[in-house]
Amino acid sequence: MRIAIIAESFPPDVNGVAHSVVRIAEHLVRRGHSPLVIAPAPSSSTRGLTGVHPFPVIRVPSMPLPRYRSLRLGLPGPKLTEALVSHAPDMVHLACPFLLGARGVALAQQRRMPCLAVYQTDVAAYARTYVGWGEAAVWKWMRTVHNGADRTLAPSTRSAADLVAHGIQRVWLWQRGVDTVRFDPARRNDLVRKALAPNGEVLVGYVGRLAAEKRVDLLARTCDLPGVRVVIVGDGPARRDLEKALPKAVFLGARHGAQLARLFASFDIFAHTGPHETFGQTIQEAFASGLPVVAPSAGGPVDLVTPGVNGTLVRPEDDDALAGAVAQLATDGELRRQYGLNAREGVEGRTWSAVGDELIAHYQSILASPGVTRHVRVAA
Repeated sequence: MRIAIIAESFPPDVNGVAHSVVRIAEHLVRRGHSPLVIAPAPSSSTRGLTGVHPFPVIRVPSMPLPRYRSLRLGLPGPKLTEALVSHAPDMVHLACPFLLGARGVALAQQRRMPCLAVYQTDVAAYARTYVGWGEAAVWKWMRTVHNGADRTLAPSTRSAADLVAHGIQRVWLWQRGVDTVRFDPARRNDLVRKALAPNGEVLVGYVGRLAAEKRVDLLARTCDLPGVRVVIVGDGPARRDLEKALPKAVFLGARHGAQLARLFASFDIFAHTGPHETFGQTIQEAFASGLPVVAPSAGGPVDLVTPGVNGTLVRPEDDDALAGAVAQLATDGELRRQYGLNAREGVEGRTWSAVGDELIAHYQSILASPGVTRHVRVAA
């Protein structure tokens, strides 16, 4: 199959959308398919960090997101149309569609191209956090985009229910994979632990973007727990404010690859704070690393964390509950060990290869549907 993936985010961006697009496109290549990625152009300062990929990537003009300038919005225009038509795809894949995706679904409808949309980001929550209004307008826009596709894939049961409640049709569940080779308890490193916890503290890690909607500030009470050291891995527009709000925490900035895997495996507990996660990829990476997880009982984490088995769910945006759950695990090494074993076992079958094959099955199901007409390949 020839697949055109229209992505609202792509490396050098560091987020779940960008990461999953790379992994899925790589899987499609391994399975003998021909993916093309169409994505926003990076800023001039990061163009040398985009990496090399085994599939073509077409960059379209972009502009920085207001109040979050490290993220860029792709601008739909002639370059997107030319790239899509030239590739002549059997399937148009919209990754977290909003601006580029809206144009993509319109082109797919015009040219009778089968189209699948993947919901990954709670854009309405972004509007609420960064603008303070416009949530209803965002949902109206998303209904138009997603209902123009033949199928929408949601990453969790909570996000699927949210989509259906807002009038989005043909919603299916499709979760994410995790690299269980890279993220492995065997990567636990004594030197890393000694550097971060020189007095033998229990290491509580957070990994992710440092942005207002992630609510990393909720770790303030956890930072005050005796014998606990909170380590923050990641970067973003809220970092400076968080460093002031969490003076006892260790901020390491963004980490990648083997270095990130060593950090994950060297933690004792993983704390997830954001109440608006549609999935929670870092939770899976923590599980693969053999860590128990404390997370809010909202969104994607509800599908991933099983209380009493691999972690604890707490009330969203409740810093006392978060600190209390961490304190229980911090003082019970055997409980941490058992939760960590269960966590690793629970994700061993969730490889990117497995979920990539599930995605291909969705493509095939759409193409086989009676109401879907394959487009006629035409020149631009």
